[in-house]
Amino acid sequence: MANIAFLFPGQGSQYVGMGKDLYESDPQARELFQTAEEATGLPLRRLCFEGPMEELTETINLQPAVTLVNLCLYQALKAAGVVPQAVCGHSLGEYSALCAAGVLSAANTLAAVKERGRLMQREAQKHPGAMAAVIGLAPEKLAALLEPLVSQGPLALANFNTPEQTVVSGSPEMVAKATEVCKAAGARVVPLKVSGAWHSPLMADASPDFAAFLGTLQFQAPRLPIYLNATAGAETDPERLRRAMGGQLTSPVRWAELILNLKNTGIDTWVEVGPKNVLKGLVRKILPQEPGESFFNVENRESLGKFVDAWQRR
Repeated sequence: MANIAFLFPGQGSQYVGMGKDLYESDPQARELFQTAEEATGLPLRRLCFEGPMEELTETINLQPAVTLVNLCLYQALKAAGVVPQAVCGHSLGEYSALCAAGVLSAANTLAAVKERGRLMQREAQKHPGAMAAVIGLAPEKLAALLEPLVSQGPLALANFNTPEQTVVSGSPEMVAKATEVCKAAGARVVPLKVSGAWHSPLMADASPDFAAFLGTLQFQAPRLPIYLNATAGAETDPERLRRAMGGQLTSPVRWAELILNLKNTGIDTWVEVGPKNVLKGLVRKILPQEPGESFFNVENRESLGKFVDAWQRR
């Protein structure tokens, strides 16, 4: 019997056309799009199906759009009878996981990510930032290398994506300095196409405003285990979940550790539920390649059908 985890992607997974085939074929998806447009006041059908990409990628639009597509796919999996043993999400994707676990309603999830996107965009305009992926250095070595820089300006280790890939985030000047130090140490550094320094001190002013907004939403106890970016562990208490989400804007994403913790609970089937397959690629790099491990991504009708067929034949 497969032990399944659903993994929900976040920013960076968007593309024009995402969710369109599901919308056209699934009445439940059409209903969720309607709910999303009412909850956010955004033209999400046009943004998802037609773009343009530049407008879709604006943080305030992107966060509800990706979350909506994630939730349409989750809803279709649920309708097919697929029940995960645990859920998690990468950064923004954590909100899709909250909804899947029954912590937040779909409407409240979409309202939350719209406000999250608005506040993050506000801070990015006030405090321009940059992010870069550092490849080829263990996190401990990277932290030691960058420690002398942290006192010079805003700089943080934002995403611990795999044992060999960590994302740094901060002011453009500090990320440039970190890039030089890392390259000198033999690492490869890839600048990321982002509009702000996510999960860094430059987002600090958004945290209290977002925490206040989350205080207006009803958080329920999760119906299934949800693993958090900030702790890499499961959380069951609604108030602790609310606090964790309020602090998520500046806390690091402990993704590699989270996946290993899930693996230790017996998870052997990893399903990325959302556009593209970024998380599937990360999980493959985190886990030792053992027999019996299965990796899937469900991003449209075709991949949904393939996964459901495989699951039903198990």
